[in-house]
Amino acid sequence: MNGKQKPMRRCVGCGEMKEKASLLRVVKTPEDVFIVDKTNRANGRGAYVCKDVNCFKLASKNKGLERSLKCKIPEDIISQLEQEIENAR
Repeated sequence: MNGKQKPMRRCVGCGEMKEKASLLRVVKTPEDVFIVDKTNRANGRGAYVCKDVNCFKLASKNKGLERSLKCKIPEDIISQLEQEIENAR
């Protein structure tokens, strides 16, 4: 038995706790650029969301992303992030 725990994070869309490796990280960099961080190591404020487009839409609808990233996210950025999440699957 390994005994080592895997890091858990809460999805801002569905609110479920899942393993960090099974989630995508959306990051607001210090330069105010929003990206989907596939490495989970990018510099900046991050929010985790399931690798599901519907969960991402729910996170943007219920303002979970805005609360986590502590800023207003423009609609064009949301559609761009949604496209990146579709491609990341």
